[in-house]
Amino acid sequence: MAPSIPRFAEQLGHKSFLVTMEVNPPKGTDLTEILEAATGVKGLVDAINVTDGSGAIMRACSLAVANAVLEAGIDPILQMTCRDRNRLALQADLLGAGILGIQNVLLLTGDDPKAGDHPDAKPVFDINSATLMQVAQGLTRGYDMVGKSLKGSPQLCIGAAADPGAKDLDVELQKFEGKIAAGTQFFQTQAVFDAEGFRRFMTRAKTYGKPVLAGVLLVKSAKMARYMNEHVWGIHVPDPLIERLERSKDLRAECVAITRELIEAVRDVADGIHLYALGWEDLVPEILRAASLV
Repeated sequence: MAPSIPRFAEQLGHKSFLVTMEVNPPKGTDLTEILEAATGVKGLVDAINVTDGSGAIMRACSLAVANAVLEAGIDPILQMTCRDRNRLALQADLLGAGILGIQNVLLLTGDDPKAGDHPDAKPVFDINSATLMQVAQGLTRGYDMVGKSLKGSPQLCIGAAADPGAKDLDVELQKFEGKIAAGTQFFQTQAVFDAEGFRRFMTRAKTYGKPVLAGVLLVKSAKMARYMNEHVWGIHVPDPLIERLERSKDLRAECVAITRELIEAVRDVADGIHLYALGWEDLVPEILRAASLV
């Protein structure tokens, strides 16, 4: 049974500015770093996302790690992708989340296995993320994908991804609206570096009345930034930020300063932030203090 902790779903629409962050399950069974990260931000963030094979890299089961985060006293957001499971397994895992007391799910399509460390793995993609959102909504209402009734239903708070930097904003907002129709209750975005572009997106997204958390990525080095610009879809770190990192003699301090500036640039239009810490989870408390969020 889930411990008594502040629940993310109860904060949606009530707390003026939400803060979440992301962790990757280990490639193995040692949860020491995950639990240290959770302990370090307890009371500072509203939820912790647990990724599901991000980058198509084989890692420990996101459901098990999300349960460990919950037991550590922080509400998890369980990420689930359509890449590796068919509709039977996806529904089973959503029910499993409900049994464990995990309420929040972020439902994604998933990266192509060819991009990861098992490129010969066969992708599933039985259904897409929008359909999975409809399925999750149905499970919450007490029936499965083919309309059969459940004996006990999960209480799911459904989240989805959004891309404010999409080349065609009209198409992106059509997807945004479709995800809401499928049951989405909140959005977390791709990493935001273009504040003005994010404002244009939010001007239109606000009309739908669903909380949008701006993705803020901790850029750790110029080398990392260039790699992401070349290999990671949807991310473009601006040249001036890369030049700052090249000149810096203290990359961690520069990362804190840049991240604070990114937060301040979107704070007045976003409903919160989602931090992609990428291994620097220990910097999150300092970043939140610098941005006056704690």
